[in-house]
Amino acid sequence: MYDVAIVGGGPSGSYVAYKLAAMGYAVVVLEQKEKLGERVCCTGIISQECVESFAIDNNVILRQVNSARFFSPSGRLLRLWRQESQACIVDRAAFDVAVANRAQGKGAEYVLNCSVKDIESKDDRVNIEAILFGERLDFESRVVVIATGFGSKLSEGLGLGKASDFVIGTQAQVETIGVDEVEVFFGQEIAPGFFAWLVPISQSKALVGLLSRRSPGLYLKKLLSALLAEGKIASTEAELIYGGIPLKPLARTCSQRLIVVGDAAGQVKPTTGGGIYYGLLCADIAANTLHRALENDNLSIKGLVSYERQWRRKLGQELKIDYYARKFFERLSDRHTDRIFDIIESNGIDKALLKAEDLSFDWHGEAVLRLMGHRALSKALKTMKIPFHLGERG
Repeated sequence: MYDVAIVGGGPSGSYVAYKLAAMGYAVVVLEQKEKLGERVCCTGIISQECVESFAIDNNVILRQVNSARFFSPSGRLLRLWRQESQACIVDRAAFDVAVANRAQGKGAEYVLNCSVKDIESKDDRVNIEAILFGERLDFESRVVVIATGFGSKLSEGLGLGKASDFVIGTQAQVETIGVDEVEVFFGQEIAPGFFAWLVPISQSKALVGLLSRRSPGLYLKKLLSALLAEGKIASTEAELIYGGIPLKPLARTCSQRLIVVGDAAGQVKPTTGGGIYYGLLCADIAANTLHRALENDNLSIKGLVSYERQWRRKLGQELKIDYYARKFFERLSDRHTDRIFDIIESNGIDKALLKAEDLSFDWHGEAVLRLMGHRALSKALKTMKIPFHLGERG
């Protein structure tokens, strides 16, 4: 019997595996893909803070980013720039493999092409039913971590609920022509209620993608055609990859002998859909909680609930503010968005936010509050009659 079974070999699951295997626990990671890092719909943008906090290997970093160009629906441009690097773009497949290699280097066992069908928590163990190469295979562990990413029904089947709000992302890798900055596009005809991106990952390649609640593939094909017409990409021929992104966390992320972490738990920024850093932060909390619980042989809900308390204390308010900002943004028309661009630029709000050293790439809540609280913007929003109540945060 294993001490810990982890379902999912993405960054969050592998980081829990790495930490616990390094502490001497018997860890197995069950991953349904045939190989790690296969077909991941993720831009791979992480902050410098994330790189430093989790000692991300330089070998998986494609490039650093210190600027971005934002285009309003009418084409108005806002360019945000800081002298120092704000983020890094990682090769997501290589990143997944690197974190898994760390875990394996500490003794964690990986079983690939392994699809988990059922999890049953008993008083003294967890039984896991899986399919490996078409054959049933059963695993036993003292505790299980669900780190499947979005879309798995395991958490729902175990009574932890399901994602109450989500969006679909789609992305493609393309050849570029003279694109050297991240570009972000807004507009109801581009990505209704959300945004699209063009992220250069090398001198000649970039990731193009968007978020949408409906027909994301159709919108991305239209965007690719527009970028081709503008001379920014060489061709519209590209494979589209899709992925679901939760916008709200699960109601519960732990129970007896069970913890849920990462995208599977909804630990994702509602503003951008980014989940790598928050997932790693929560994976770290999960590993430390499990270490104490395993040491004390107390894997009851009482022994694991500190995980829930700690991650919500760290991220809960941030996620609430970001979620209501997300819902507010979805109510904007193209005219509203263009007006907001005008106000931000004419009042120097963008420059003021850039100068604020306490504002971070990863922590959007404070920036949202300052932006919405700015006198000029707040007054304009009232005339637009767009409801946005910060009291809803509570």
